[in-house]
Amino acid sequence: MSTNNLVSIETQTEYSVTSGTTETRIFVKMYVDAAKCGLIADMGPQNWTTLCIIASFMDAQGNCYPTQEQIAGLLGVNRQTANRYVKRLLTYRWNGQAVLRATQGRSKGGTWENTRYTVLPISQLTIFDSEPTPITT
Repeated sequence: MSTNNLVSIETQTEYSVTSGTTETRIFVKMYVDAAKCGLIADMGPQNWTTLCIIASFMDAQGNCYPTQEQIAGLLGVNRQTANRYVKRLLTYRWNGQAVLRATQGRSKGGTWENTRYTVLPISQLTIFDSEPTPITT
């Protein structure tokens, strides 16, 4: 198997000549090798979908800042169920490595801020010019 991306995230910016506005769209692309190498089967539909939803908020460094409500809404479940899905994904390992990391910070006032999720390179989800971790079989 090659070490090409199994999944990538692509951005596309469109400019409307009539309105003068721009719109940036983000696409998650799955390559056939993601299925053939067993990544998607191993993750299962719940982990895969949860990872894709969180990754839709990804910046160039792989960091994502969705709220629990946003994750739940995009998954079509309630907040408690979404939280369970995210916790399950955080414990998932592909080739012995985590695909997602969560960091919860506190604001200066001591209250909890949004959780920052980091999509790790082993997940094969990349954005902009970053590279995934090669998969060896």
